Amino acid sequence: MENIERYKHLNKYLKEKFGERTLKICIDGSFTCPNRDGSKGICGCIFCSEKGSGEHINASPNISEQVKNYFNSYKAQRANKFIAYFQNFTNTYDSIENLKKKYDSALIDDRIVGLEVATRPDCINDAVAKLLKSYSEKYYVCVELGLQTANEQTGNFINRCYSNNDFTNAVKILNSYDIDVVTHIMIGLPTIGMEIRDEDITQDVINTVNFLNQHKIQGLKIHSCYIVKNTKLEDLYKEGKYTPLSLEQYLEECAYVITHINPDIIIHRVSGDAPKDLLVAPSWNLHKKWILNGLERLLREKKLFQGMFF
Repeated sequence: MENIERYKHLNKYLKEKFGERTLKICIDGSFTCPNRDGSKGICGCIFCSEKGSGEHINASPNISEQVKNYFNSYKAQRANKFIAYFQNFTNTYDSIENLKKKYDSALIDDRIVGLEVATRPDCINDAVAKLLKSYSEKYYVCVELGLQTANEQTGNFINRCYSNNDFTNAVKILNSYDIDVVTHIMIGLPTIGMEIRDEDITQDVINTVNFLNQHKIQGLKIHSCYIVKNTKLEDLYKEGKYTPLSLEQYLEECAYVITHINPDIIIHRVSGDAPKDLLVAPSWNLHKKWILNGLERLLREKKLFQGMFF
């Protein structure tokens, strides 16, 4: 089998950047979200789980304890360098003082070389960016911004409670502080007002890629839209108002994203990992190798490369 990298993989990027394999320590910072606490909403996005996609984190209220527990586990034996990754909910949604305390409490081991923070575009401002930048002398710093879709109608329907302008403004602020931006998009969302398909690719995906290519971002996470228990999306699914994509459809749309996105962007992932005990549908989401191998095979058979249509 040919050994050609058809898109820029995160593992290779981190190995080149830090000189060796580098892994992420997933951290629950006990944050909430303006889309949950009543500031902008109370139910969260229609696909978001009760723990903000943090079910896999064995969370302790003490952040330092979470990091220590990680280093005392078998996981820490797989690498020598690590990135402290504040993952679930909105990890810039607090006072600057509290944010600093939380970030500092994770950076307690010399093996940690980076700080990665996942958040919403409407929770980025100059004060937050300035704080994050202050860590860059010692650590690699990057921010993950959820976009999900560039279709405002779909954005409203999934109840994300922020706009495309919020995303653009957040990227501009982070760019001005020279902080890397990683963006999340979701394939297979209920595409309200965007059902038109072009050669089996939804207009929503086409527009989202075009929108992203107008921004200076350094990384991309491509997620499949899956349904977990106790969400509004589960209600829609049970009512017959939402049908998730088949694996074949997902792979085709994922390949479209990769071949049309800026070739310099690092692809951080090409699937979302649903908790096995909470997944409602689609069942193929549980088989990560099906997704990774299926995408690799599709790209290879069609001789496709990242950014070839950029």
